[in-house]
Amino acid sequence: MTITAAADGSALGNPGPAGWAWYIDDHTWRAGGWPHGTNNMGELKAVLDLLESTAHRPDEPLRVLCDSQYVINSITKWMPGWKKKGWKKKDGKPVLNVELMQALDAAMAGRDVRFEWVKGHAGHELNEAADVRARAVATAFQAGRPAPEGPGFDGAAPAPGGPGGGGTLVPAPVPAAVPGDGPEPDAFEDRHDPDLLSELLAHEEELARGRTAGETVQALERDLLRPDVRADPDRLGQLLHERFAGIGASGSWRSRADVLDRLPREPGLGAVDVHVLTATELGPAAVHLVYRLTAGDRTSLRSSLWVREDSRAELGPWQLRFHQGTYES
Repeated sequence: MTITAAADGSALGNPGPAGWAWYIDDHTWRAGGWPHGTNNMGELKAVLDLLESTAHRPDEPLRVLCDSQYVINSITKWMPGWKKKGWKKKDGKPVLNVELMQALDAAMAGRDVRFEWVKGHAGHELNEAADVRARAVATAFQAGRPAPEGPGFDGAAPAPGGPGGGGTLVPAPVPAAVPGDGPEPDAFEDRHDPDLLSELLAHEEELARGRTAGETVQALERDLLRPDVRADPDRLGQLLHERFAGIGASGSWRSRADVLDRLPREPGLGAVDVHVLTATELGPAAVHLVYRLTAGDRTSLRSSLWVREDSRAELGPWQLRFHQGTYES
């Protein structure tokens, strides 16, 4: 009989308080986390713990539902190459989350495991259940209260030690951000799904055909107003610069972490009308966009600064660096 489970991770701030969880049903699930970790660490640990928790049932196929292409590709595509290179990437740098990757490689040996991608935050019952539990752990660490662990898998061996096991308060090996320091390239990769980044770049390339940089940025700004994009933290994370900051139309200051945490849970804008006032190219890698946004019965003036940094990817995706909104009287 095939075991079907969803695995998910969550990080408030990414990095920040982090949780992971896998879920089969209300009587069979497990969760844990760290006071400081990344979303990708949570996603990987959820799959690892699921493999370890079902190790006593090696003859039963395991179907893993996962909303992270990073995890699926890491295990099914990239891992053999990393192993051949001594767990190094093409540029010679160590593979991120290498201890988790090595443990996953060992746990996969001899197992019949099939990974299936599911869209996150789209109402999938098992995925939503895992997400809720992973977020609950991250929130518990943030609040300094005990994290829920779940009943586990019946007959499983006691949980192995190590970071993130069963909600144990063990700091994850993620360096704290230093104000004013930019992210290392590896840190950017850890916070961004490589496949999703490729999709974004392909989308930008399609948008850019026959268009100026200003016109391409206008299309991306409209993407940010779409309900499906606003509800998808992974997609939002690709469009927002690592140092994004903004001022809401109500006057509130919002960091990137604030937006990624709050926007997917806020009601959609509904039907919107965008009237672009100016789209000024400040150079080959920066565009300043000013437009009037009408959503429902409210109208606001919006100012967005989009930048492009070649160091972030082969083609350098456009990302929103700063945004400000002001309601019109």
